[in-house]
Amino acid sequence: MNDYIFLMHNDARDSGRNRDEDWAGYLASLRQAGAFQGGSAIGGGICLSKSGLPPETTAHLSGYIRVQAENLARAQELVQGNPVFEAGGTVEVRELPKS
Repeated sequence: MNDYIFLMHNDARDSGRNRDEDWAGYLASLRQAGAFQGGSAIGGGICLSKSGLPPETTAHLSGYIRVQAENLARAQELVQGNPVFEAGGTVEVRELPKS
């Protein structure tokens, strides 16, 4: 199994499909599939750097979900039902390499 992170962007067009009950159902489906590994909304923060001025925080990210899947294709399938995705927004899928 590989680890993936879903980065939800804050560009959902249909906010009526991004409700608490939508999230509860989606997260329950990920748990039932044995894929859910955690997640959270993302609040404000700062960027820090020892060398020079750091960039601004990434403002378009609103949350993340960590999942396990056999491969990228299966991780992509797990995005189905995600309230941000279903509302027309962007979900970025990234592999978390083993190191």
